[in-house]
Amino acid sequence: MSAPGAAGAGRPQHEGRLRRGARLAVLGGLTGAAPLSIDTYLPALPGVTSDLRAAAPLVALTLTACVVGLAVGQLVAGPLSDVLGRRWPLVAGALGFALLSAACALAPDVGTLVVLRLGQGLLGAVGIVLARAVVRDLYDGPAAARGFAALMLVSGVAPIVAPVVGGQLLRVTSWRGVFVVLAALGLVLAVGVLLAVPESLPRAARARGGGVTAGLRTTGESFRILLGDRRVLACVCAAGLGFAAMFAYISGSTFVLQDLYGLSPQAFSGVFAVNSVGIVAATQVAGRLVAAERVSPQRSVAIGLVVTVLGSTSVLLGALTPAGPWALVPGLFVTVCGVGFVLPSATTLALAGHPSRAGSASALLGTSQFLVGGFAAPLVGIGGGRTAVPMGLTMVVAALAGLVVFALVWRRAPAAAPDTAARTTAAEPADN
Repeated sequence: MSAPGAAGAGRPQHEGRLRRGARLAVLGGLTGAAPLSIDTYLPALPGVTSDLRAAAPLVALTLTACVVGLAVGQLVAGPLSDVLGRRWPLVAGALGFALLSAACALAPDVGTLVVLRLGQGLLGAVGIVLARAVVRDLYDGPAAARGFAALMLVSGVAPIVAPVVGGQLLRVTSWRGVFVVLAALGLVLAVGVLLAVPESLPRAARARGGGVTAGLRTTGESFRILLGDRRVLACVCAAGLGFAAMFAYISGSTFVLQDLYGLSPQAFSGVFAVNSVGIVAATQVAGRLVAAERVSPQRSVAIGLVVTVLGSTSVLLGALTPAGPWALVPGLFVTVCGVGFVLPSATTLALAGHPSRAGSASALLGTSQFLVGGFAAPLVGIGGGRTAVPMGLTMVVAALAGLVVFALVWRRAPAAAPDTAARTTAAEPADN
């Protein structure tokens, strides 16, 4: 493989703040579109169960299918973008997400909805993985840390708005209307890519010899090299297990807070929104501390994992008491704040040492998050909706495992070696 994703390839040396802000807004929207398909949909789960006359476990599979799609799609889209470039796969992914979202709105039964949700996740994954790769193409060092934090700021608006929008949409329409809104969002993002996101990976820096076939042949080799780097492995484990703790909350909270504790869809949306404000604020604090070199990225990851363990433990203790939902809510807030420190810093560390494999590294990070999160989701339902203990216990185990694995693997990692791939010095973004 030649040097796809070389640091600084196509980096704009002199760009206005408005242009950079528009680009990051679109990229943030792309990273947020697929999570929106989860968060906006959560308050509608009881309605789907009733409307399609399906069992609750089957309806829960529509959530799991989307998560699996988000995981697998990143494994495919990331390496292929190292061959094909970033811009046109982003456009195709956004349009495909819109099409599948519209199809979900017309699903006649739960089986069809599960299949369509899988496809929706596969296409939505393209935006998640390639948005990170574009930032890595254009920026490095503290600028990359700020860029990743900005992505999480913009995409963080999604979980703040999503449950609120979902709850309000259910006042005027059914769950099918939620998917219509998601389809419209996909179309808007496709147009946004065309207008604001130039190609960031020059043709000379892409894999050669066979196009897509070459990319598929080298995917396994790229992943082998990346996972052989203990620094990358530590970050993948930290991001995956930290996200699993948060996803246990995301997947279990609608049943715990609404069914078990009796919160209305609107009250549930409010709790979700407050917690989303917490993770957005945490990502910005972490990004600024790392960018200002007051805290190293690895220390930021460690701090975030410790905070996640403390918050998850608080959730578990609250679940063991008869105090009600408000015994859990503070712990949930602390947990997501901890994850807010972990994700941008782990991304910065994992992509820093392998600019020639930015798409593949981004795919590994994203896949680890959604795949491990997908495995955590069923564990939350072990209690059958009668107790919040499985949710709290899953969160604690995931967070603690992330902290231990990161500490052990990172400690044994050698010093970072510079990527020897060729670097380009293009002063402007690559041609479209």
